[in-house]
Amino acid sequence: MADFDLDPLAAFRIDGKVAIVTGASSGLGARFARVLDAAGAKVVLVARRRERLEQLAGELDDALPAPCDLSEVDGVGRVVDQALDRYGRVDVLVNNAGMVDVHPAEKEPLSEFRKVIDVNLVAPFALSQHAARAMLDGGSGGAIVNVASVLGLVGVGQIPQAGYAASKGGMVNLTRELSAQWSRKGVRVNAIAPGWFESEMTADMFSEEGKGRDWVARRAPLGRHGREGELDGALLFLASDASSYVTGHVLAVDGGWTSI
Repeated sequence: MADFDLDPLAAFRIDGKVAIVTGASSGLGARFARVLDAAGAKVVLVARRRERLEQLAGELDDALPAPCDLSEVDGVGRVVDQALDRYGRVDVLVNNAGMVDVHPAEKEPLSEFRKVIDVNLVAPFALSQHAARAMLDGGSGGAIVNVASVLGLVGVGQIPQAGYAASKGGMVNLTRELSAQWSRKGVRVNAIAPGWFESEMTADMFSEEGKGRDWVARRAPLGRHGREGELDGALLFLASDASSYVTGHVLAVDGGWTSI
């Protein structure tokens, strides 16, 4: 028998680490912020809606509201600067913020397509650049968790979102490429690919007299959409030392959607 105490949960703790979470004003982003806070992190809350960030910050142990419009890519570096000014380090980045486009591809305005790519792919890349520099300069490395989607792995068609699908497909391979470039330097990069979860972004889908729920239930092997909290484990795994030998991985949390 080993002569040391084994605590299998200790690796999932991120006590004292500084985590930036985008899209933190509602939905999955707000949940992610709460989860990281509960695991011991100091959380930098990023979104456009200042009042919501301030309200959430008041509920957490140590959080910094950092309002930012991610469609204005030139300004995303200020988020990292604020984290460094307040806490002196950055350890975790969760690129969660995003937007959708619902248009038949043949009718979608190019301006809308570009906007989705800018928010969902260009902004996360720019923020990852700034965060990775801080992690590397700090000498202790870090973890980047990109929130992709099953629509970055497979097509759907019945919900026409060419820009969203393209951006999330780009996020999947951006994850792999950044991992290939930065992992030896100490920055691990992974992604979560959620299936269908209720959120502010999917409110219309799940509010139409149960039609969205029924559609997902028919297609997902688990027979339902994702519930609140069912991304918590994946997030903590990839953000913490529990995944210290995992990089460049895309973890689908989708009820089996991409397995068939």
